[in-house]
Amino acid sequence: MSPADRGRAEKGQSRMAEDAAAPRQADVAMDERGGAALATAFHNQVAYCKANRAPITAGIVAAIWTAVESGRGGPVGERVRRWPGAPLPDALPLRIAGGLHALHLSGQEPALGPIYAGAQGDAAGIVSGALERHAAFLLPWLDGPPQTNEAGRSWAFVAGMLWLGSRGLPPAFECLEIGSSAGINLMLDRYAYSLGDVRVAPNNAVLTLKPEWRGPPPSTERKVGFVSLEGCDVAPLNLRDPAEALRLKAYVWPEHSERFVRLEAAIAAAHQAAPRIQRVTAAAFVENRLRRHQAPGTTRVLMHSVMWQYMTEPEQERITAAMANAGAQATMERPLAWLSLEANRTVHRHELTGRYWPGGNNWALLATAHPHGEWVEWL
Repeated sequence: MSPADRGRAEKGQSRMAEDAAAPRQADVAMDERGGAALATAFHNQVAYCKANRAPITAGIVAAIWTAVESGRGGPVGERVRRWPGAPLPDALPLRIAGGLHALHLSGQEPALGPIYAGAQGDAAGIVSGALERHAAFLLPWLDGPPQTNEAGRSWAFVAGMLWLGSRGLPPAFECLEIGSSAGINLMLDRYAYSLGDVRVAPNNAVLTLKPEWRGPPPSTERKVGFVSLEGCDVAPLNLRDPAEALRLKAYVWPEHSERFVRLEAAIAAAHQAAPRIQRVTAAAFVENRLRRHQAPGTTRVLMHSVMWQYMTEPEQERITAAMANAGAQATMERPLAWLSLEANRTVHRHELTGRYWPGGNNWALLATAHPHGEWVEWL
């Protein structure tokens, strides 16, 4: 290891997450329920949107909360007020915000147009009216978590793989993604990446991801190869289906026009060759795939982004146990790794963490980042 590499490694180790049991998460009222927890969830989401340059979405979430808190919003507002679960990990504010955006995109509620164009006005009154008039359309959006599949997060997995390669793991990756949604990140081998001074680019890339890079490059190596890419989701979306593509678009914050460009590129790529997604729970998928033969000279890597909080604690424990058991049998010829890009709701940004077996079995905090890949601070 060169002095520069050793310095970067020591810096990364100084920021390691000591908990080796699960990806890093914040403690912001995650398990609270009831009225106070509702207020916390909505206020937290407003702050999160503002911190990530999404003032329109922040205003819509605030308007939803004003309607709910004041007893308005019809059946939608009533269901929110009686929400039985923990609203923050359930991403309850974004469920409703996604439904309202879909309502706007479908053209069914013209009154929402000025709000999505950024105009100031009686947002609370307009949103409250929309909630009351379109309950049949909006209530199903509360039945499941947001589908925030985002190509802009693929940088994290590629940067993490470069980091794994710099630790001596074979740069030929067998990728297993949980919570794949529509499989946009399962097509990461079709994207080009500009990560600081490092460029990773396949032939005929369908789009280029170039986050504002802060800090050193993830590695001096430029080799990332893919043996296979497959994932799972309990309710996968089909990018080839216009209705399901609209659902994904509805969860894109309207301020971020570049995200729509990336999504359209991913939809076009899926029409050429669909990503491999299995409809199954994450724990069952991980347990099954870890039992399969792993070719020598390949690195098997579990990866996920913005989904860990949506799983139950027992399922998280099953995945963690399965990875620990498989990691205990890993060798440098057949290593195992885990890359996690999840939200820290205390600082309103995302954190990329990684670990690997053998040798790197503690979580290392690799980077903090904008939730949709606008900027990255490599640590």
